[in-house]
Amino acid sequence: MRVVVVWWDLSASRQTVASLRDFLRTEAVDSWAQVRGLRLKLWISDTEGSAERWGAVFVWESPEAAQQPLPTKAGELIGYPPAHRSSFDVEATTEGLYEVAALAGRGGVFAR
Repeated sequence: MRVVVVWWDLSASRQTVASLRDFLRTEAVDSWAQVRGLRLKLWISDTEGSAERWGAVFVWESPEAAQQPLPTKAGELIGYPPAHRSSFDVEATTEGLYEVAALAGRGGVFAR
């Protein structure tokens, strides 16, 4: 398994965390659900600092899956590539005890 983390600093973009939430609701979540080899994608944001940040954490089945060509709509909307991109091997996984079985469709974007 492979994990990839990407971050954008939105200070030079016309996009904001709020506008990118609309993109998630109307387009991105559904399109990423069709990507082969993607086990989980978490969209993340930070509005607490002086500049808004937007990013994603990807969990891939394999290193090969993590290297496939991917949709780039967020980068197009933001206007530039991520400021930070890191890739890591997964050493182990586990799941804790939980009450909600499916992760799909969870998060602040869907809380409205």
